[in-house]
Amino acid sequence: MKYTPGGSMNPSESRARVTLADVARRAEVSLKTASRALNAEPYVTEHTRQRVLEAAAELGYERNAAATLLASGQRSDTVGLITGDLSNPFYTVLAVGIEGALRESGMRLSVASSAESPEQEWSLASAFASAQARAIIVASSLRDHTPYAALISRGIPVVFVDRPAVGIEADSVVFGDVDGGRAAAEHLLARGHRRIAFLGDYDWLPTSRGRLEGITERLRTDSEAAGGAGDGGASSLVVRMGVHGPDDAAACTAELLALDEPPTAIVAGNNRITLGVAAQSRRLDPGRRPALLGFDDFEWSDVVGISVVAGDAAHMGEVAARRALARMGDREERPTQTTLPMRLIERGSGERLAADPA
Repeated sequence: MKYTPGGSMNPSESRARVTLADVARRAEVSLKTASRALNAEPYVTEHTRQRVLEAAAELGYERNAAATLLASGQRSDTVGLITGDLSNPFYTVLAVGIEGALRESGMRLSVASSAESPEQEWSLASAFASAQARAIIVASSLRDHTPYAALISRGIPVVFVDRPAVGIEADSVVFGDVDGGRAAAEHLLARGHRRIAFLGDYDWLPTSRGRLEGITERLRTDSEAAGGAGDGGASSLVVRMGVHGPDDAAACTAELLALDEPPTAIVAGNNRITLGVAAQSRRLDPGRRPALLGFDDFEWSDVVGISVVAGDAAHMGEVAARRALARMGDREERPTQTTLPMRLIERGSGERLAADPA
């Protein structure tokens, strides 16, 4: 798949538009005079200015603010945020954190969603760059981020958030997903669970891979301590990847719980998956429900009593915004990756004992 930095990302732009030259011809003035009149610059008589404004109104001319900024060598006061999925409340909290930090510096935040499409993401990034955004913060769906080098070389800071930069030196702000996975496994093992399932999102997502890696490592250590696969106390892990959203998660949970030896505990790879697992589990009698431990917090999780391993999404947003602001002032500083901690929040669903699920 090829991404072409700087290319046109909006096919509709190929349609004929009223240009400044059209306005100049209608007003019977030079291109320079028309520009001065529309930008309220001096050295234009009031009669000429009015004629240009009337011509612009008749033709339906719209000024291109980005082009004006580009011509003057200025940038806008906007920072662009590209999220993976606007339906995920994680990104709402992340945006709140970013916006708060930017507001202190007089900046504004513009948010768009790639819907996890690499093509859409690059289209949005290019659009932000064309609009003279001061910086771009992105939860990227690209496997290789080298196309962003073209934007960085143009002086546009790019900060990767939640998912680290790959194939390029750029600032990243991520959670300690591997450590979070280890903590989740440790929590369930301590409560006697040995048949554990992990439901992950797309397998290319660094967050999914990292969390699974941490769980796998900790369960492997437990099995080795128990004497390997020949020991009845060895733990086992059932993995289902590509579980995207609550509906997929509910269907996958139903399948797992119908097994001859169903898992006694389920780890949901993110908040949207957690919702689906919880909904399906609640159809069972309380005594048959597996322990549930989700990743990423969400609204109402404390009300319905769902235990999670989570990082502070608002704080992640603040750190990413401050990284972007710092990069605006010093583009020579070496890029850094900031890893933020995750913590386990006990609310009841992940504390059910394997021997006493009720």
